[in-house]
Amino acid sequence: MQKGKVDALLGIVFGDEGKGKVVDVFTPKYDVVARFAGGPNAGHTIIFEGKKFVLRSIPSGIFDEGKLNIIGNGCVVAPDLFMLEARELETAGYDLRSRLHISRRAHLILPTHRVLDRAYEAAKGKNKVGTTGKGIGPTYSEKAARTSLRVGDIGNNFLEKYNALKARHLQILSDMHFTDFDITDDEKRWMEGVEYMRSYQLTDTENELHQLLAEGKNILAEGAQGTLLDIDHGTYPFVSSSSTCTGGVCTGLGVSPKDIGEVFGIFKAYSTRVGAGPFPVELFDETGDRIREIGHEYGAVTGRNRRCGWLDLVALRYAININGVTQLIMMKGDVLDTFDTIRVCVAYEKDGVRTTSMPYDTEGWTAVYEDLPGWKTDLTAMTDKSQFPAALADYIRYIERAMGVPVTIVSVGPDRAQTVMM
Repeated sequence: MQKGKVDALLGIVFGDEGKGKVVDVFTPKYDVVARFAGGPNAGHTIIFEGKKFVLRSIPSGIFDEGKLNIIGNGCVVAPDLFMLEARELETAGYDLRSRLHISRRAHLILPTHRVLDRAYEAAKGKNKVGTTGKGIGPTYSEKAARTSLRVGDIGNNFLEKYNALKARHLQILSDMHFTDFDITDDEKRWMEGVEYMRSYQLTDTENELHQLLAEGKNILAEGAQGTLLDIDHGTYPFVSSSSTCTGGVCTGLGVSPKDIGEVFGIFKAYSTRVGAGPFPVELFDETGDRIREIGHEYGAVTGRNRRCGWLDLVALRYAININGVTQLIMMKGDVLDTFDTIRVCVAYEKDGVRTTSMPYDTEGWTAVYEDLPGWKTDLTAMTDKSQFPAALADYIRYIERAMGVPVTIVSVGPDRAQTVMM
């Protein structure tokens, strides 16, 4: 029997590209969908049959009854938020316990981690990173410091370990003079979430995945955030706290690099970014506002305005190289339907120097653009690439030539049906 493969589906710029929708579309082709990094700061929106779901920690393959979904060891889990998310899906008629496994090696976000997140952010003053305040960063920090709690600890002297870590957090907060908070209600819900999680299959998911691969099963690894938010390769320090790239698939699921097959890189037909940090293509004019309104560019979890700009080929090329992308997926092409001219960033400039490579620090660099004609056509009802206007086909070919990677899917609307295979 031929061994199975792990295909990776990644956001390859700043995240928010629509990974949830594409995972949902791809799920019928796979036996398993697995999240390998991130936590409840990632909102994956899925729309079908007139219904809208926003998933935060649960993989986007959960709607297919025949598929196993896995929250991998590279993820961080907040039991109270997981419980809330899972119960919403249960109310909608989905049986999660039969199709969702959680890694014992995944780390737990405590209520005090969320307080620490706020305290650390406040201490940065004007240099705030712009976190979601969900406790992600402090949890990953303690993972690296080897002091964190894991899902597997739920059944192993849990209260003793919890109280010791909580006391440590409270001491840190006291030392920071950050004491104006009350976690009583949060802690009660959190403990309820821990009890709720006990009813799920908490397993050694890396062993499960190895066995499934040996049986010829194929796995889709679902990413969170994007390459430029990767802790190693992103616009540090304005990044997430986990490995969002292809390498994170291996460390976050316990699979080997030789198990990786296709790497699908998802990008928007334009650019967005949430939170602070350099963003050379950002538009501060009516065009940026227009893209935001048409594209509904507001955070699925936080509701924050997303900063908007034209497509950035410097960032896209960098992300393709970091991840070894084999296929590109262009999202939200329909958002640009009404524009006369579509601009594309082809280089950065600073102090008379021009580059097409991603600098160590993109602060202060300005975008160099090329202009392409807009397609001025409503794409939302199109179901085949033969229906695409010539200007859109030219735009896609332009990207393919510049990146050296084919665009194999184009999304023309938020519904799963509004997906055109190239």
